[in-house]
Amino acid sequence: MDERLQQYDNKMQKSLDNLQEEFGSIRAGRANPHVLDKLRVDYYGTPTVLQQVANVSVPEPRMLLIQPWEPSMVREIEKAIQTSDLGINPTNDGKSIRLTFPELTEERRKDLAKDVKKKGENAKVAIRNIRRDANDSLKKMSKSSDVSEDEVKQLEDEVQKLTDKYISKVDKAVEEKTKEILTV
Repeated sequence: MDERLQQYDNKMQKSLDNLQEEFGSIRAGRANPHVLDKLRVDYYGTPTVLQQVANVSVPEPRMLLIQPWEPSMVREIEKAIQTSDLGINPTNDGKSIRLTFPELTEERRKDLAKDVKKKGENAKVAIRNIRRDANDSLKKMSKSSDVSEDEVKQLEDEVQKLTDKYISKVDKAVEEKTKEILTV
């Protein structure tokens, strides 16, 4: 690949990575520790990622078990979960916290599938914007006559191939996540 296009490839990859991260926070029927990734806990006055103050495990398909390193953190973690948008009530036994994920209704599954498609479309828009930026910079190069028109045309074709590659990766990711959500 041409080194002039490497930065655009990196940006498109970041868009895809961001989409995968967002998909991780969408909970399907199974318990997934990634739904807690954005959760911050007050650790001695500092907002801290949950994984840095506790061990998160999946003892059963629809349950997460959170075991804090320090017993004093149980209250803080419970409070953070209750104030988050997870929509799950934690069960506290004094030493650990259990999160039991309810079975998703058919309607909720369809809503989540729509949400997945919307996030996929946003990722595609981001990738197309990167393509536009790449093409704009290539046009500027041709005007300043640093490169020939044929070379610019070839680079534009490469940018289009790059865009197609990432758009198909986004489609595949959306399809997989939708299938996961709709599987009962």
